[in-house]
Amino acid sequence: MKQEIADIRINYSKKSLSESDVAEDPVSQFNSWWQEAVESQLSEVNAMTLATADADGLPDARIVLLKGFSGKGFVFFTNYESRKGKELQQNPNACLVFFWKELERQVRITGTVSKVPENESDQYFYSRPVASQIGAIASPQSSVIPDRSFLDQRTQEVSDRANAGQQIQRPDHWGGYLVTPFSVEFWQGRPSRLHDRLRYTLQPDGQWRIERLAP
Repeated sequence: MKQEIADIRINYSKKSLSESDVAEDPVSQFNSWWQEAVESQLSEVNAMTLATADADGLPDARIVLLKGFSGKGFVFFTNYESRKGKELQQNPNACLVFFWKELERQVRITGTVSKVPENESDQYFYSRPVASQIGAIASPQSSVIPDRSFLDQRTQEVSDRANAGQQIQRPDHWGGYLVTPFSVEFWQGRPSRLHDRLRYTLQPDGQWRIERLAP
């Protein structure tokens, strides 16, 4: 019997989220949830949606991977000449969304975006598998290409140069971005769709205001 889309639903009931239980700042609270997610051995725990906007204000989103976080913000790496790179150059604001369905949790991070220092991009680039380094050089990310063979040929050319002893260099168009948050929302699924939502908002004095939002 065919199931209607409108009938697909899950009743969330694993945990709750209270103002008295959270950290004073969102990065500390994220770290607490992150550790739980890692210990739960979730698949692709660092996968997150990155939402940007183009020059006309139209939204654009895709999945990228978190590669680090600290009190400064959240870091991911990509091709600066890709569609998202060009959008971030025009509008350096973005939103990150994590959804850890096994824990019935969601985190939304909104902030300003800047490139990380070149030495940090170098450090991460050279820690990647050689095949991934080659791929970053060979792929003109987000550009229209004639066919798959075009990409395969470019990849083979870079591989041949590497095999001939030419050192692989991080291309200038590839590196990291830091998302410095000014708003972070933590969402915990609850029964009957009466979910817990706590939002941190950065204040002019550098402190964080915590507010409960209606589900």
